[in-house]
Amino acid sequence: MDLHLKNLFGRFQDQFGSGPGLGPGSGVCLMKVEGISPNMIHSIFRASASLYRSEPWKRLRPGHLFGVRVGKDSDWSGKRQPFQCVRFIGGDGGDIAIYMYRSMSYALKMSDDDSREMGGVPNVEVLRVTYEVESLILPCNKRMVKSLSLEVSGTDRFPVIDVARCMNSGELQFRHPTLEELRLVFAVMKALSLVHPLLVQGEKQVKGLPRMVKFSPFIETVDVQWPPEMFKGHDFVAVTVSHPPGQSYEQEWNKTAVMIRDDDELELASGMTKGTEVGLRKCTMCDKAVHRDESVCCSHCRATIYCGSECEKRHWREMHRSVCNLYEAMMGREEEIKMNIFTFSCYAENPCEWLESLGVHKKGMWRRQCSCYSQRPFGLLQDSSSDAESWGGLQEGEYPQDLPIQNLNNERSQGMMIFLSDWSYYYDVRCLPPSSPVSDILSYPLTLYHILTTLSTHSKNLLLKGKEVTVHYLGPERELDWIKAFAEINHLLNGLGTVQIIMVGPEVPSELSGTIATNNSRVKVSFVKGLYQEEVTYLTPPDIVVALNCDLDRYSSWSGALEAVNNLRIPGFFTDKTEDACGNAKAVLRNAGLNISHPVAPNPFRSPVRTCAESSNLPCYSNGFILGVNT
Repeated sequence: MDLHLKNLFGRFQDQFGSGPGLGPGSGVCLMKVEGISPNMIHSIFRASASLYRSEPWKRLRPGHLFGVRVGKDSDWSGKRQPFQCVRFIGGDGGDIAIYMYRSMSYALKMSDDDSREMGGVPNVEVLRVTYEVESLILPCNKRMVKSLSLEVSGTDRFPVIDVARCMNSGELQFRHPTLEELRLVFAVMKALSLVHPLLVQGEKQVKGLPRMVKFSPFIETVDVQWPPEMFKGHDFVAVTVSHPPGQSYEQEWNKTAVMIRDDDELELASGMTKGTEVGLRKCTMCDKAVHRDESVCCSHCRATIYCGSECEKRHWREMHRSVCNLYEAMMGREEEIKMNIFTFSCYAENPCEWLESLGVHKKGMWRRQCSCYSQRPFGLLQDSSSDAESWGGLQEGEYPQDLPIQNLNNERSQGMMIFLSDWSYYYDVRCLPPSSPVSDILSYPLTLYHILTTLSTHSKNLLLKGKEVTVHYLGPERELDWIKAFAEINHLLNGLGTVQIIMVGPEVPSELSGTIATNNSRVKVSFVKGLYQEEVTYLTPPDIVVALNCDLDRYSSWSGALEAVNNLRIPGFFTDKTEDACGNAKAVLRNAGLNISHPVAPNPFRSPVRTCAESSNLPCYSNGFILGVNT
């Protein structure tokens, strides 16, 4: 082919790649990025699908510009984040995409109110994520999607990521993104899926932006977890999203301070405390508080956190050397423990932000899932009268109604106990959508139900015979405000057997001690304030003892309680948030003379929401792991 014809054909391919408008052009394909791994491509496609499911294009238009700041400038090779401004493209038709610009000024120059595509400003690159319909994507991308079994966005779309530049001649040129740019895209997509639902429609026009649906000035910081293949020293990165770009926390604080009323002082103080705690961790060696961005972790296992290299070296010499490989194995089970059936965000380093993203912050039973009500004693938060209010105003169908389970799925009849295997089966039985976050709270009653009907043969046989099982429930805290959630046990029993739950612990308020909360005839909950070893002789003899999220190795008062359990010679089950904590619990139980008969294992009814341990990066979930004695 003559050279001039080859160049002409090449320009034709650039201009008319595939799909409407610009298209991805020139065969851009992630598989052709130098150094890319299949695992990284999987992670990017999962993040893309998560953003697509959050449906930002329903209310956002190209004129709504967002500033994004990922980590620190020093994290990037040029000591400056390469693309800092985001625009959603296609909210009113055309291609569906997000465009990232190097600055807000470039974003304003490169498109107007009605633009659906990139404008012709010469020699300025735009990083694009275009959601292409499967039938229109290039053959090289189709082969990649098929060979790697990549996650689809919506029903038939896949992300095509490229960097586009308009040349002086007006022609368009495309290139593959770099690995660094793909890391940026991953973090931005994960953060945008969490924060854009928090935008509140405003009354005033945002200065400098076109006329459209307007949102109040907004700034929010969330922590995004890097997948293992993207680690660079830290497994989390702080991503700040602002609207319009350039909005600062100082501006947001001034706006809030003007609106404050006298009766808001306590709530404002709580918010200030929350902001100062975000990102703080604790050194494994010296217990010094250290910000996540300034901490270091063991270079081998990546599990333990330190305030600096000196503490890391000292801890290695004194202790960590012997357990590093064990921690590495625990970190390697992250994917096994993670639950992928849910569509809501399953990471909550900052509980308040996570609850806000779900629309349930400071509502109903969710009030105990953050520190905003930590000044109120457990068990004394005012209870709501309706199920919807108790579940924070979730829509009907997103929470289990306090009604019997009848003729669901398998034509179950009264008198047939429901045996649950995992959350998927429970959500199916209760006809709950995967977007419902109720599993975070129901982890407590369903873990108890799992113990009674699956793990403990003794209590299971009692229930199958229609008899009563007495549970001594040790060390309750937030559960004291979730008694309505424990009513779910009654419906799952489905008319067979009864359960008496006696909650005993120092956090039981005096006002509740000695009272009975009767949800129904088959599940009765009563409360006793005090240490278990001092109260057990006055209680109805138990069939089983249970302690959830117990931290056995942290509180000396457990020694007396475990001695009492040992004297009773009955089954006991304990859960904790990390595998390491359960390993420590085994040592405590053995020291108390108890026989470990159910080894440490992941709890199928753990909360799906990953939280952060103070001094480690180990997988951490409420009721994450379970073990048993005398079973």
